Amino acid sequence: MPEGDAVWRTARRLHEALADREISLWELRWAELGASDRRGRTTIEVVPRGKHILQRLDDGWTLHSHLRMEGRWAVVPPGGLYHRNRADPFVRALVGSAAAVAIGRRLGMLDLVPTACEPDLVGHLGPDLLGPDWDADRAVANLLGRPGRSLGAALLDQTNLAGIGTMWCAEICFLERVSPWMPVGEVDAGALGAIAARAHRLLAGSLAHRESVSTGNPRRPLFIHGRAGRPCPRCGTPISVAEVGEPQVRRTLHHCPRCQQGATPEDRAPRPGIR
Repeated sequence: MPEGDAVWRTARRLHEALADREISLWELRWAELGASDRRGRTTIEVVPRGKHILQRLDDGWTLHSHLRMEGRWAVVPPGGLYHRNRADPFVRALVGSAAAVAIGRRLGMLDLVPTACEPDLVGHLGPDLLGPDWDADRAVANLLGRPGRSLGAALLDQTNLAGIGTMWCAEICFLERVSPWMPVGEVDAGALGAIAARAHRLLAGSLAHRESVSTGNPRRPLFIHGRAGRPCPRCGTPISVAEVGEPQVRRTLHHCPRCQQGATPEDRAPRPGIR
């Protein structure tokens, strides 16, 4: 699933392509939305909210999308919309103006709602790491709401704070030298504040790059994510991979079993006969 900074970049591309321009192409391949038609309307803005994208129109309606695991929005010039794009069975939306066409492929969610009803879709989200509502204290309080939950699962829960996926979760926990399997309630409050501050700093800093960068070096952008079996850049221990979170939302995280202090994946694994 794309991380919050990747969604932010996508929304920015869509905004630059569509904002303040009249819609000349509107084709939604999504159940009853296929009958909608917003041609002739104007896009006011396209904004991100956590991992959601909101395209607000001048008639008081919003096109909402979520990329899920495989979704993508591409922007092409009008002449770049070929027959293969229209015939692609995975295209879920074509929205364009005289200047550009946005192609939504493999989108995980697509809704058309009154702008006033946006909270029904995104109101459950916690403070947005890249939004004007960012509030580190509230994010920490949300994380502590379930003290027995593992830190990794709590950071990935978008209702606590919005924008962190498995990549950023792994990188943040590594840099803060804490195990993602530590119960949140056993993490010092000051350490939780440092984790929230690090998350905000990393995601905001990554916006200067074309892709997510935690190291400051785009040529080697990440410390441990995607580097299973390779030596830890800090201590040389092979990077490990294990699952974190409740069964229905379990995700895979990279970590250094030596540098990151606290509970291990084995400590948090379910025991036979116990549910």
